[in-house]
Amino acid sequence: MITRNIGMLLLAIYLILLGIVQLAGIAIPGIVLGLLALIAGIFILLGK
Repeated sequence: MITRNIGMLLLAIYLILLGIVQLAGIAIPGIVLGLLALIAGIFILLGK
């Protein structure tokens, strides 16, 4: 199992996507990355 903490998993996905966007120039709408970051932050604060 990678991780049981959904917040950390979402944060990892966010950082990977952000890195891909910066390196490859693939267009991912900012709203998607913003929502993913917001949800990850909430789950990390809640400890889930």
